[in-house]
Amino acid sequence: MKYRPLGATGVQVSTLGLGTNQFGRVVDEAGAKAIIDQAGELGVNFLDTAESYGGGASEELLGKALAGRRQKFIVATKTGAGDEPGRLTRERITQRLEASLRRLATDYIDVYYLHFPDAATPLEESLHVLDDAKRAGKIRSGAISNHAAAQVGEATAIAKGHGWAPIAASQMEYSLVERAVEREMVPACERAGVSLVPYFPLAGGFLTGKYERDVPPPPNTRFGRAAQRSRYLTDANFERLAGWKGFAAKRGHGVGELAVAWLLAHPVVCSVIAGVTVPSQIVQNARAAEWTLTPGDIAAL
Repeated sequence: MKYRPLGATGVQVSTLGLGTNQFGRVVDEAGAKAIIDQAGELGVNFLDTAESYGGGASEELLGKALAGRRQKFIVATKTGAGDEPGRLTRERITQRLEASLRRLATDYIDVYYLHFPDAATPLEESLHVLDDAKRAGKIRSGAISNHAAAQVGEATAIAKGHGWAPIAASQMEYSLVERAVEREMVPACERAGVSLVPYFPLAGGFLTGKYERDVPPPPNTRFGRAAQRSRYLTDANFERLAGWKGFAAKRGHGVGELAVAWLLAHPVVCSVIAGVTVPSQIVQNARAAEWTLTPGDIAAL
């Protein structure tokens, strides 16, 4: 496993991260432990969860799975999902942070994200809470998720102006299928020295190649369990997928490996967060993280 710096924190995170949004939904306690066991064996140290995943069940199962080995991992969680106003006030963040610490059975969180913007609360107020939590030893770094590119620069300026620790990362959807962040977010992170952490790197499993055009998704898959057709399952995307499959096959790889390797070809990306439901999927993803694309490959893609 290779490692990269997380923003300006000095912390080294594995280039492959583990998403636990299926813990407490599809993955039970025994399954969570097996997945964390496999992650540890492979050197995957960056774990991602959120208070909203499974209504808190993801944090609870992760906390149980980390018992006795918490220090070996970099744990990130998030607060403020939803769209009601006031989700990122001082009072709410303080309360939710304590609840996450209890569920995770830990006395500190390595990376604490503001999960979604809260237009009703000044960003300065939210960042001030994160800095206070850092000074109290309850978090190691603050970060943002699903915020606009301009807010990366705004958050950086606010922190610098007050002498607060800068945000470490911006977590956004980013994949071969969804590349909107390249227009503004990638340059913003590069200018600010903030790491970009992609989520949905496999487009919900679409980039594994397990879905077929005009064929109902298998019932034991993410899209098969969804109540509505995924936005990824379009004719245009299946055309693109065929090209990516051929590109990867010519180089002795699968399309899922290509999806991860392509993201890691961008230096601003510190770690690719991939969710799994069984340990074998971590092995596959770790193999992908070993593939280094050439400049010619990147240009062709």
